[in-house]
Amino acid sequence: MAVDTRSELSAPAHAEAPTTLNEAAPRTLGLLDQLGFWGNVGVSLLGFSGAIAILAPYGVQPLSFAAAFTAAVVGSVLGGLILGGSLVLGARTGAPAMVLLRGLLGGRASVLPTVLNIAQCLGWAVFELVTISIGLQALTHGDLPRWLCLVLAGAVTTALTIRPLGWIRTLRKYVSVLVVGALVILLVGLLRNPVPELTGSWQGFWLAVDSAMALTISWVPLGADYSRHSRSAPAAFAGGFLGYGLTQVACLGIGLVALAQVAQDGDKIFDLFIGLPLGTLAFAILVIRECDQSFANVYSTAISLQNLRPSLDRRVLTVLIGALTTALALTINIDDYANFLYLIGAVFIPMSGALIAAWIRGRGRDWNLAADAPARPGMLLAWLVGFLCYQLINPGSIAHWSDFWTSAGTRLHTLGHPWLSASIASFVVAVLVALPFAGTRSLPAGTRSSAAGSRR
Repeated sequence: MAVDTRSELSAPAHAEAPTTLNEAAPRTLGLLDQLGFWGNVGVSLLGFSGAIAILAPYGVQPLSFAAAFTAAVVGSVLGGLILGGSLVLGARTGAPAMVLLRGLLGGRASVLPTVLNIAQCLGWAVFELVTISIGLQALTHGDLPRWLCLVLAGAVTTALTIRPLGWIRTLRKYVSVLVVGALVILLVGLLRNPVPELTGSWQGFWLAVDSAMALTISWVPLGADYSRHSRSAPAAFAGGFLGYGLTQVACLGIGLVALAQVAQDGDKIFDLFIGLPLGTLAFAILVIRECDQSFANVYSTAISLQNLRPSLDRRVLTVLIGALTTALALTINIDDYANFLYLIGAVFIPMSGALIAAWIRGRGRDWNLAADAPARPGMLLAWLVGFLCYQLINPGSIAHWSDFWTSAGTRLHTLGHPWLSASIASFVVAVLVALPFAGTRSLPAGTRSSAAGSRR
């Protein structure tokens, strides 16, 4: 079914996302809407303590503050360019992220990354619910029980997914100003205290860039779920590149200053924030706003499921997914799942390379986005080679799996090079392998791409 772009562009400003993939996506999000959405997504409670990965990359000496902050900026810029490119493809085709992979890899081949994306979105949604509950308990000094905090976080998250575009417009109109104010309060409060000097070297600079870059690229498998509603491709690119990039740099910068004041103990950062002047107010804003992270993961899980069956109603899906993530947050130790989430994330970095290669060569035009789109072996090869490159440089820490790749990397001398970034290397390799195949069109000339694909 072809997408009627005229009806999309003339949709009412209050139009909502379609309930199934068999309906056209209304183009209602302008530049400010997308700056607001991605700007809010770039701020995360996990990001403040996660700045330790920038400051002290695994296996090397800690960086100096100048080196760590520079790495945060460089990684955010590089990752932002990749995120922005994926958002442009969503805006040009009107297709969500996993449907785009039909055109990149083929209809059947897109099932594997779709399943992996569902797994990672569910996992990160659970992580976010747990983080929100920890923040609520810190605000109330433990007066609210953990189970109640998790249920509240899950209920709010699920409610936001029912009207996703309305929530994005609300972020732009109201929440963004509060978040910027909260960040300013935290930064000013932190700088009023003595900041111990963070001494170190630049030895692990590219490893730190790798971490910052990976944070941004982790949103590539979700990005087009939102940019398909953009009124223009430039607005989609600017929203992701500027909105996400600026706030991620601010978040990581505040995290670096906070880590210096708590002797690099990330578990003490929340208490440090609450103890600052107006810190309780600022932290409360950030805790409540953290629901946009869990919202994005729950909503994109539903949209990914629709790639497998386009006729499913996203509202029913998000209610079921919201209930599932809440139940998982109440019953499992999510830390045991973390290493698998990092591995899944590594899968999508080289895939982003293949996607950007397609953007460079074909700009996403004339892609076959039908469920029965033919396989594209060249793009599958680029993804595989990029993933192998990543594993040989960074084997991860999953038992047995990492042992195999560590052994292979040792024999090939790909391990132990502080200047070598697994994210950058695997991305570049995937781009180079994919470029010769990226210009191959999978539709006859003159045929338009379709986000809807085929009905089931």
